[in-house]
Amino acid sequence: MKVGIVLEGGGMRGLYTSGVLDYLLDQDIMADYVIGVSAGACNGVSYVSKQRGRNFRVNTSYLNDKRYLSLNNFIKTKSLFGMDFIFNQIPHQLDLFDYDTFLASSCEFKVGVTDALTGQPVYFDKTHLNYDSTIIKASSSIPVFSPIVPYQEGEYLDGGTSDSIPVKQALKDGCDHVIVVLTRDRSFIKEPESFRFIYSRALKKYPNMIKTLDNRHLMYNETLEFIKQLEQEGKATVIAPSHPIKISRFEKDINKLKELYELGYQDAATQINKIKKLKD
Repeated sequence: MKVGIVLEGGGMRGLYTSGVLDYLLDQDIMADYVIGVSAGACNGVSYVSKQRGRNFRVNTSYLNDKRYLSLNNFIKTKSLFGMDFIFNQIPHQLDLFDYDTFLASSCEFKVGVTDALTGQPVYFDKTHLNYDSTIIKASSSIPVFSPIVPYQEGEYLDGGTSDSIPVKQALKDGCDHVIVVLTRDRSFIKEPESFRFIYSRALKKYPNMIKTLDNRHLMYNETLEFIKQLEQEGKATVIAPSHPIKISRFEKDINKLKELYELGYQDAATQINKIKKLKD
């Protein structure tokens, strides 16, 4: 049985995912396949490289560093998050990402991005992360809050805008069972984007991207229904916050982030018997 892990994004809500994946590493559980978007992709690479605790460190050690998250960044680079700092300086100088272990792992990895010209999702495998984090940066580039990222011949933005929970791609890639890690509780229903006035003007040269953002809530909620169907068929295991998450994707309160990480760790533990049976 090919077991895959599907990782939702959510900015700093991704600390929940960090807790889930660290628990799986502590239990010596490595999936056959991992796919993630945005913060999910950031967490996924450290899981595949078996760097337990790395994403927790990266997301909490630099909270008070203006290079990480600040209005100063936005003024200078049009991004609240310091994209060069996060995706270049940290993995290559400050908290080294183990590219060798990542690339050598038998676990398949894919990251989803959104083509800014077509508004459609595009998926890249680990060969595109050959000592380069550009495609992870692209998947994490939130429209309006981060600039479009050029890569090869394309222009890309946050993968979560066009495929927030890429479970269908995991199935397309041959997964028999998917462990879906959400960063919202199971009662969550996504509403239309609240900043249309802003993004419709900021992205006026990218009409298909605007359409994607307009319809994002529909895609998201339809995907949640599809995941429920997979659960009923015994093809999915869902790990989601056991109570509503009350932090923003730009959260800087270290105590709230620690609590979220611990919640992910604990929620994963409640599913461990089922997950171990999948790998037997």
